[in-house]
Amino acid sequence: MALTDDYFSYPHRGHRMDHDLYAWSDLFQRKPVSWPGGARVALWVAPILQWFPFDAPATPFRAPGGLTMPYPDFRHYSSRDYGNRVGIFRILDVLKAHSVPASVALNAAVATRYPALMRELQQHGVELIAHGLDMGHLHYTGLDPNEESALVERTLVQLREAGAGQAIRGWLSPGRSQSFDTPRLLAEHGLEYCCDWANDDMPYLMETPGGGLYSMPLAQETDDRAVTLDLHQTELEWLQQVKDRFDVLYRESAEYGGRVMSLPLHAWVMGVPYRIHVVKEALAYMLGHDGVWAATGGEILDAFKASEAGHA
Repeated sequence: MALTDDYFSYPHRGHRMDHDLYAWSDLFQRKPVSWPGGARVALWVAPILQWFPFDAPATPFRAPGGLTMPYPDFRHYSSRDYGNRVGIFRILDVLKAHSVPASVALNAAVATRYPALMRELQQHGVELIAHGLDMGHLHYTGLDPNEESALVERTLVQLREAGAGQAIRGWLSPGRSQSFDTPRLLAEHGLEYCCDWANDDMPYLMETPGGGLYSMPLAQETDDRAVTLDLHQTELEWLQQVKDRFDVLYRESAEYGGRVMSLPLHAWVMGVPYRIHVVKEALAYMLGHDGVWAATGGEILDAFKASEAGHA
């Protein structure tokens, strides 16, 4: 059967995905971004704290790192909980030794279950990023929008109460999964940026029906959990990939303006005794270069907006 001309007519075809959240753009043709003090690279370290329920549903999917053994899966539950009991404190000590601020992404369940941990985070002055309710409550298309909105609201209420009223500006979905409604709902609930999208090395603005929402470039392909557990590579291979990523961004910054180097660190992955040394080495390597500005996600976003305003 011959195809008619209108077969190839698709109203959404263009330099974008099948949505109207943002226009496609070439990173290397954008106006250069200026970081405070003339820095070349903004270093964004984001420890991640998670709580995996014993009875998390297997549908529509399990969050990465989810429990897989028959109930009750004490072995995997306790290995994940290691990050909240031990691993995060090692990571915080390393960050303190290098004078590096942190944006800690955490499930609301972590905040309510571990008040002593929240007090420790407050003493370190970290920025809190909402990481959903827990690793058993996922965001996906098929979830009723009202139910998803209630999940976002419940997450933010619990985190703000446990975080001594800190304004929560950022969001990282459990499993980095979103529904078609998620960006709109995040904007409607007053969030300023999300960390789920993996298609850029710099922040960019999404225009949602609920208002503006920035996408922040939290690395996925050099995510510690993905590299070591999904790809079964060693911590030394992860370290080399982090260094290589930084080297390219640092080199590009000389010609194209400021770049963002993000470092997600799952506390139950990188906080174990035999991996923490590579976190130290990665930070020492990056901070050993001139023009590296260590900042929180919120600080980086503010500087990015200020740089954009300067070009207007």
